[in-house]
Amino acid sequence: LGLLECCARCLIGAPFASLVATGLCFFGVALFCGCGHEALTGTEQLIETYFSKNYQDYEYLIDVIHAFQYVIYGTASFFFLYGALLLAEGFYTTGAVRQIFGDYKTTICGKGLSATVTGGPKGRGARGPQRAHSLQRVCQCLGKWLGHPDKFVGITYVLTIIWLLVFACSAVPVYIYFNTWTTCQSIANPSKTSASIGTLCADARMYGVLPWNAFPGKVCGSNLLSICKTSEFQMTFHLFIAAFVGAAATLVSLLTFMIAATYNFAVLKLMGRGTKF
Repeated sequence: LGLLECCARCLIGAPFASLVATGLCFFGVALFCGCGHEALTGTEQLIETYFSKNYQDYEYLIDVIHAFQYVIYGTASFFFLYGALLLAEGFYTTGAVRQIFGDYKTTICGKGLSATVTGGPKGRGARGPQRAHSLQRVCQCLGKWLGHPDKFVGITYVLTIIWLLVFACSAVPVYIYFNTWTTCQSIANPSKTSASIGTLCADARMYGVLPWNAFPGKVCGSNLLSICKTSEFQMTFHLFIAAFVGAAATLVSLLTFMIAATYNFAVLKLMGRGTKF
């Protein structure tokens, strides 16, 4: 075989949807977890410096922030592992599906998996029982778990619902910081608002960030404008936006995974009826 023909056969067996979804998942999770972690740290510093002088007021908030940061560590580890498993499942089931269609010649590993998924021959040829290749045995064992797209569809569906809630929650800090930034713009341009500059405030208590008995709990007027001009505020605001974008990318990748796995499962159940994905 020529080099181009070998490359073409390899490309035929590649699950492009899973490859795109895996890259998007890794990018989104890295962006969400990395930026989210730093944004929470920046929020902690802003609260301590400008909104409350009493540690008792924001002690619970600090505990929540630290808990979320540990959750971020676990989320990053889980999604990188699960994304790799989904990519492997995409490779294996795509090989099995295209073997059914007859337009892709599988390797030893693909044959081992296809026998597990499609119920094909398992080690008995024209000359009687044969000793299976060690790599094929390993792939058959792996195929018993990876070769069932229905399991991945169910797990990915649940994860998508959970991540949809995470995506919605990641919009909350963006909303809070955007409101604060908008208030600062009104203070910087008093001609665009009829309210007095001294009455324009950012109240952390209003969003549940601090208890109502926290003092001062809010910053108004020119003091708020000076906070908005600090690099800490601007960096934290942009980090939350980046984390929100990362959450959106991860959600899109999960939906792509679910669609691809659902299609492969449907084709394997119908034994080759349908259109190649």
